[in-house]
Amino acid sequence: MRIDPPRLGLLLGLMLLCATPGLAEQRVILKTSVYVPLNLAGLGTIPVGLAEQLAQTSGGTLRLKLYGPGKLAAANQIFEAVHMGQLHAGYTTAGNQAGLLGRKAAFFSSVPFGPGATEYLAWLYHGGGRELWRAMYDKAGFKVHSIPCGLLPPETSGWFARPIESAEDLQGLQMRFFGLGALVMEKLGVATSQLPGAEIFPALEKGAIDATEFSMPSIDENLGFHKILKYNYFPGWHQQSTVLELIVNRDVWQQRLSAAQRAQIETACKAAVLDSLAYGEAIQLPVMRRNIDERGVENRYWSDEMLDLFERTWLDVVAEESAKDPEFKRIWDHLADFRARYAVWDRWAFLPPPGSRRAE
Repeated sequence: MRIDPPRLGLLLGLMLLCATPGLAEQRVILKTSVYVPLNLAGLGTIPVGLAEQLAQTSGGTLRLKLYGPGKLAAANQIFEAVHMGQLHAGYTTAGNQAGLLGRKAAFFSSVPFGPGATEYLAWLYHGGGRELWRAMYDKAGFKVHSIPCGLLPPETSGWFARPIESAEDLQGLQMRFFGLGALVMEKLGVATSQLPGAEIFPALEKGAIDATEFSMPSIDENLGFHKILKYNYFPGWHQQSTVLELIVNRDVWQQRLSAAQRAQIETACKAAVLDSLAYGEAIQLPVMRRNIDERGVENRYWSDEMLDLFERTWLDVVAEESAKDPEFKRIWDHLADFRARYAVWDRWAFLPPPGSRRAE
């Protein structure tokens, strides 16, 4: 059978597109502002890895162009800039949006005495948590598409200049503290502020704050807290796990990205969740050893009395915030119900906490 030249050209073109899937996609570069410095191992390096993976899996048709805090937008302005279309995308955490959305936003970042990593993911992906997250943004009128895109292991719960043995030792402290845990500390007499990472060390040097928490030991090391404060407290009762998010302007998401590109981003973010958790778990011990052996840092584990105090105070915060904000209560009730049902699995499936193995 003879194929005339026009049809032959069409056939060859279709064959070429099928052989190279990325060739059919429109090339898209998303200017993406990141809320932390890109060189912070285990935190800023997550979006760096995400950008590399997307460039590879898309065949170069989809790229994230990353900018550190302050380059295109301040860390606390990323969300609004993406909503308004001034940025294509941002890498941040919902806990940073309390000023725009109220305290309830932090439920999708970290929860005091809340779920560990696997339980948190179960709620978000398969327990209705992500639907509540999206609905919160939609109801408030924000034009962003949010994707869970990173997960941190437990943090430390504070760096202090002196031991904290009782509630009285917290009275009057000026402390950098994040999210819902800050409300607990405030009820215990601590004045809190949520400084960006880059501003914490200068504030400690100048005496503007007395103490701080920020993240895992590997990240705190990069920020130099050990140079000023010598008592590092565990466990991170306020952040047993922390979810990070990629937000994309909704018009960009729906109109500039193809279905395949949207799927690539969702898939790459799931990979980022897995890799960030595994990497974060893997790199903490060497830093803790350096702190002890070389820097004179004393790692301390909160007494049962102090942990009980923090938890009781947290439940008081929940009651107060629930009375003020019905949406806060609705999200809390949803999470609490999921956790009550999950507790049956947790009780039967896992070994009990090895209390006798606490770090000395």
